[in-house]
Amino acid sequence: MKNKNYYAFLMAGGIGSRFWPVSTAEYPKQFHDMLGAGATLIQKTFQRLNTFVPTENILILTNERYNELVLEQLPMVTQEQVVLEPAMRNTAPGILYAALKIQKQNPNAVMIVAPSDHWIEDEKAFAEDVKLCFDKCEKEEVLCTLGIKPTFPNTGFGYIEYENGNENRLKKVTQFREKPSYETAKGFIEQGNFLWNAGIFMWSVKAIVQAFKVYQPEQYRLFEAGMGFYNTTQEARFIAKNYGLAENISIDYAILEQSKDLFVLPATFDWNDLGTWGSLYDKVKKTEDENAVVGARLLSREASGNMVRTAKGKIVVIDGLKDYIVIDKEDVLLICPKAKEQDIKVILNEVKDKFGK
Repeated sequence: MKNKNYYAFLMAGGIGSRFWPVSTAEYPKQFHDMLGAGATLIQKTFQRLNTFVPTENILILTNERYNELVLEQLPMVTQEQVVLEPAMRNTAPGILYAALKIQKQNPNAVMIVAPSDHWIEDEKAFAEDVKLCFDKCEKEEVLCTLGIKPTFPNTGFGYIEYENGNENRLKKVTQFREKPSYETAKGFIEQGNFLWNAGIFMWSVKAIVQAFKVYQPEQYRLFEAGMGFYNTTQEARFIAKNYGLAENISIDYAILEQSKDLFVLPATFDWNDLGTWGSLYDKVKKTEDENAVVGARLLSREASGNMVRTAKGKIVVIDGLKDYIVIDKEDVLLICPKAKEQDIKVILNEVKDKFGK
């Protein structure tokens, strides 16, 4: 039987522009089956959380424009479980809003905040790691996060530094570090007490609300004023009027970097943030020529290391290309070197300037 005090808050409001042209503002990546696995990213994330969190205790934060997509892809949730952002305000306001809604319903709740677009294969290990953090959060007024053991000096992630010499599985966090240079990232890995910040957090509603009260008093006052309206028919009107007044700030800056009671658990599962076509290439099964293929039927002629994604069953012939991204959608064909995948946001803006939205 699932613990009725366990809650989850699924973040599903992003656009995922580095996965253009598949991910668009109208239909972002979390609503796509990016790996050809038979389920979209948001469906996989919901299923993973639902193994230990009751269905009715999973809230989904998304932009108003994706409301119908959420209800269509997650038919087991009610409209009341979909928390709609009337304006994009980064992660902190949405987390405070959800925590207050949950606290009003269940003051003893512990919650996990999880992005909807990560790929985690060992779901049993994930559940065990989260429950270990939940146990800590039920006993003590602390904030917990999951950290990923670095496998190479990645400059695209933030890092979490923790205290050395602690034999407990949960480590006291010393500080958060911004995305580093390559040399700095190498130094982090050599030191051995650094983890990638996966953006997965656990805490009791009491602890996170108190943290906002201390570190973000204005934000706290803005949302606390709505306590009488949350989980009622008056909630939508209050949020429509007030949400846009919230400061546009991430939970990392707003709370975590200031907290004195923050712990990190080095994750025991494989993790991929699926942030770019290159990260998707890493997860997809490869052909003999080391091409990663989703949807297409590929004939490869002296072509290797490519990420190819098309409509299901489409025949694709690639001759002489190495380490390219080839993405075919109804109205757009993208052919771009993998080494330039970080430029896709820029390319998208150029396309809009030349051809319109």
